[in-house]
Amino acid sequence: MNGFLPQQVFRYCPRCGSGNFHPDSVKSMQCADCGFQYFFNLVAAVAGLIYDDDGNLLLTYRANEPAKGELDLPGGFIDMGEDATEALFREIKEELNLDVISSEYYHSFPNEYIYGGITYFTLDLVFRCKVISFENIKAADDVAGYVFMPQQDINPDDIGLSSIKDIIISLQKP
Repeated sequence: MNGFLPQQVFRYCPRCGSGNFHPDSVKSMQCADCGFQYFFNLVAAVAGLIYDDDGNLLLTYRANEPAKGELDLPGGFIDMGEDATEALFREIKEELNLDVISSEYYHSFPNEYIYGGITYFTLDLVFRCKVISFENIKAADDVAGYVFMPQQDINPDDIGLSSIKDIIISLQKP
């Protein structure tokens, strides 16, 4: 892990502003002045497994850090008030201009996502997706480009995020 944990960065109570805000467990911090307790929770994300008619998996190239330029799966963070399926359909539309017509849950994978020097613990919910067509596919938003590859030919070392590597490895197991 190369990022700082939240308890190493957060110094002031979000309720009263006191500097007397300290870790009270590995999952929380508490203010000694007002008693406020803040819990560190997972951030939820989605990823889509999309195959072309030849069985090749759609991979994207990351446009931004972390892991800029490395391979990824289409997807992203779930917004507040959004369910996982809504997030999946939205992210794939934003990133690739594809319309998902169905999805099926595959598995979940934990991740440590380092952004701005802080480690965010995420849980990636992975779905197998079907899209209407690839006719209007184009890279946008957080995606610099895309490629279709046979999943057995994907080198996990070319994947930028640990959870996505784990997803690819799980797909390549017999």
